[in-house]
Amino acid sequence: MRRVDFAKAAPKAFKALIGFDAAAREGLDPALVELVQIRASQINKCAYCLHMHTTDARKAGASEERLHMVAVWEEAAHFFTAKERAALALTEAVTRVADGGVPDAVYERAARHFEEGELARLLALIFTINTWNRIAISTRKVPGTDER
Repeated sequence: MRRVDFAKAAPKAFKALIGFDAAAREGLDPALVELVQIRASQINKCAYCLHMHTTDARKAGASEERLHMVAVWEEAAHFFTAKERAALALTEAVTRVADGGVPDAVYERAARHFEEGELARLLALIFTINTWNRIAISTRKVPGTDER
C-alpha cells in the first residue's frame, strides 16, 4: 500500500517542522547535531534518517571510526568529547522518555556542558529528530532516497 507523502499532503505542518528544526540547530556545533540525529535514528530504527545523517556527517568530515562508535558511545567514550557524551545521554533519555522520563543526573550532566539557550536548542533538536523519525517510519520512506 502506498503511504501518504507527508510534505505534499500537509505542507504547512511540514514547513513548520522545517522551521523548528532550523531554529533548533542554530548555534549548535554541526558535528554534534549529526551525532544526536544519528543516535536517535538508531534507537528509533529509522533507516531513512540514519542513512541521511550518516551521509551528512561524512560530508561534514566525520570519520568512519567515529560513526561506527555512535551506537556504543558509552563503551567507546574516548571517541567523543565530554560535551558530546552529555548530548548523547540526553538524546537517549529523551528518545526513550517512556522508559522512565529524563533522569535528573542526565539532565544535570547536559546542563553542565551547555548554557541555557544552547541546552534548550539541543532539546528542540532531539524533539525534531524524533518527529522526523516518526514521519519517515510511518510513511515508509526508503533509505537512500533523501528528498531534500
